[in-house]
Amino acid sequence: METRVAVIAVIVRQGGAVAELNDLLHQYAGYIIGRMGVPYPARGVNVISVAVDAPADVISALSGKLGRLPGVTAKTVYAPDSALGCGGEAPANTGESPEKHEESRHLL
Repeated sequence: METRVAVIAVIVRQGGAVAELNDLLHQYAGYIIGRMGVPYPARGVNVISVAVDAPADVISALSGKLGRLPGVTAKTVYAPDSALGCGGEAPANTGESPEKHEESRHLL
C-alpha cells in the first residue's frame, strides 16, 4: 500500500488528555518517524509535532483520534509527492556534491 509523509501538529492545553494522547501515539508507533514536544507554559499549552510515513487513511485516523481528545487540537500537513524521493542524492542543479548533501542530512 502506498504511504504518504506528513506532519501532525498537535496543541495540548494544560490538563488535556496527555495519557490518552501518549497511548494513541504508542499504538501508531510503527508509522511514526519522530516526534518533538515543546512546552509553552506562558500560554498554558504544549506543542507537539509528529512526523509519520503511513497510508493516508492511517494518518487521517490518527489525526482524527488525536483531535477528538479533550483539550487537544490536531491538524495534518502532507508532504507533496514531488518533494520526496531524494534518496540521499544531492538535488539536481544545486552545484553541491553528494558528500556535502549527506553531511547536511546528519545535522538535521
